[in-house]
Amino acid sequence: MPEDFTSPGGRGGRGPMTVDPRDRAQLELSPVAPRRILALFAPHRVPIAIVIAIIVASSTVALAQPFLVRAIIDDALPHSDIRLLILAVGGMLAVTIVTALLGVAQTWISTRVGQEVMHRLRTDVFAHLQKQSMGFFTRTRGGEVQSRIIQDIGGMQSVVTSTATSIASNLTTAVGTAIAMVALSWRLSLLSLIVLPPAIWLTRRVALLRKEITAQLQRRLADMHVQVDEGLSVSGVLLTKTLGAGGAATDRFAATSSALVDLELRSQLAGRWRMATMSIVFATIPALLYLAAGFPATSGGMTIGTLVAFTALQAGIFRPVMGLLNVGVQWVSSMALFSRIFGYLDLVTDVPAPVAPVTLDLDRVRGEVAFSKVTFRYADSAAPAVDGVTVTVPAGTSLALVGDTGSGKSTLASLVSRLRDPSSGSVTIDGIDLRRMDEATVAGIVGVVSQETYLVHDSIRANLLLARPSASEGELWQALAAAQVADLVAGLPDGLDTVVGSRGHRFSGGEKQRLAVARTILRDPKVLVLDEATSALDNRTERALQAALDQLSHGRTTITIAHRLSTVREADQIAVLQAGRTVEIGRHEDLLARGGRYAELVAASEPPAYACAA
Repeated sequence: MPEDFTSPGGRGGRGPMTVDPRDRAQLELSPVAPRRILALFAPHRVPIAIVIAIIVASSTVALAQPFLVRAIIDDALPHSDIRLLILAVGGMLAVTIVTALLGVAQTWISTRVGQEVMHRLRTDVFAHLQKQSMGFFTRTRGGEVQSRIIQDIGGMQSVVTSTATSIASNLTTAVGTAIAMVALSWRLSLLSLIVLPPAIWLTRRVALLRKEITAQLQRRLADMHVQVDEGLSVSGVLLTKTLGAGGAATDRFAATSSALVDLELRSQLAGRWRMATMSIVFATIPALLYLAAGFPATSGGMTIGTLVAFTALQAGIFRPVMGLLNVGVQWVSSMALFSRIFGYLDLVTDVPAPVAPVTLDLDRVRGEVAFSKVTFRYADSAAPAVDGVTVTVPAGTSLALVGDTGSGKSTLASLVSRLRDPSSGSVTIDGIDLRRMDEATVAGIVGVVSQETYLVHDSIRANLLLARPSASEGELWQALAAAQVADLVAGLPDGLDTVVGSRGHRFSGGEKQRLAVARTILRDPKVLVLDEATSALDNRTERALQAALDQLSHGRTTITIAHRLSTVREADQIAVLQAGRTVEIGRHEDLLARGGRYAELVAASEPPAYACAA
């Protein structure tokens, strides 16, 4: 049975015989310089040279096989030449063993090189994306990032481990086989030149038969993957159960599965027709060779051994020729993958690392935070989210940011942890611009507890140790106690080794936030940013946690964002934001007495008795 050269490959299930239009579009959008790809392989020059040498040696040795067969049929067997028979058979076995060993060596070396290149690319892309600002992740789908790191780089594995070696192997085999064919019989070689092109053309035509069916099949499979991911994830199951949409989700899944049945039947039937056609082609070629060998005009006194050997060579030349014909498609597909990966590597981060970062002794940092004429504008927004804010938070004091939703509170707080850089103005700690500090220094000074708590799918211990890997067990329990969650963890069967579940679904919203607070407390930052950290807590737990945070705020600078104005009454300063601007700054009592915007917010959020008592 001939080898299947038409199996689907690449994105969308398109066969290697056709170029995916998306690949062409990607290359037109972001061309790839060949020298950049060669630079990836530059450190592996020696193993690559060894692989090429092995390919040439393997292809050359394999060509001895037909000549050994001819010697056996034409000389050893008719003349009962035992010595020649033993040598020829031994030679055949030696050729098989040598080519097999060379093949193993080639596979090991080329795979090793490919995996090292893939490792470098994966690591470089992951590290580079870690340096991107929050803006990049808010405008980029998470699935797109995962696709490029996992699927695209995984697809490139075949490029760097198979395509290049396949081209060298196919070229060497095709040229060597053609030379051997001419050496055996130039007359039959001329006949092959007539027969081979139509056979190749027919094969390429047949390869297109399943293209559309396979593309539809791949799209349906993608739909099924999405339905499984969305319907059987923790969040998906919670959504369907609370909406009572389980039946509808099952119906959609059943419809997709039913469509797959029909497409698979059509695909298999098309495959049978393809293989039947291919069988006819491969049966016709040797038949014509045997016919030509029977006519005196074309046989030229050809021996049976020569005919058998030539037929084997002729059948073997089909695969490398087809492989070489697909080089163009493989090249475009592989370049498109490189283009997508290089596109991420070429991203210019909105929060660049300083060329010469300031060296700070974290133990001597006081924690004074100052905003000086800070303005920040999102790329897709005409109006600034923060507009000309100037405020100083002395070391060890607290600042509360209040205002309506969209007033710029979270944006302003994100500048303190350098998740973003201001469009103009500066944010400083102890008089040093944050843009002069590297990422590790900023993270060592500023601790953040956001309203969107994120816990990794691991144990409580592992989540806490993300903040300080060297923390002792006692320090872990101290942090949990400060966050008012130690009793909860102690009461769990596995204690600190309890797995929190996907995104922390093992715990309630308030419990997750307290764990996140404990994680931040463990780092003991000089500056603490609380972005509505108590928003998911009940009144009793909120009061307990607020008391713990008040105690912890001694000696550290605290910037708090809250919709519950009751949590910021004791702040040293309260900044009221409106449309990105600070419209009022002062203490609770002073702002309330002014009767301005802050008083309006208090009146809207608290009972009248509270406002009067205040």
